[in-house]
Amino acid sequence: MAVTLSARAAKHVSDFMAKRGKGLGIRLGVKTSGCSGMAYRLEFVDETEAEDLVFESNGVKVIVDPKSLAYLDGTELDFVREGLNEGFKFNNPNVKDACGCGESFTV
Repeated sequence: MAVTLSARAAKHVSDFMAKRGKGLGIRLGVKTSGCSGMAYRLEFVDETEAEDLVFESNGVKVIVDPKSLAYLDGTELDFVREGLNEGFKFNNPNVKDACGCGESFTV
């Protein structure tokens, strides 16, 4: 079981943490939300919880809670530029369907 970052995503996170001046890594998770049922969560982490699972990918720690890992296993977080927009993209092999707006998904 693992969650990874692409080289572009890792560089973006590392650069932001350097500007921020602190942080252990990023937390990826899911929450119940949206029209398809689940939505991604992404936040910077300064401390881990006892039950957290920690993965290292391209030099960045990725922290995931055990409940979220069931939905995120095998996911790669990428940082993409599409036209004038840029942002994180979750490449999740577990997704069966997603809503039209792209904000939520079903596993």
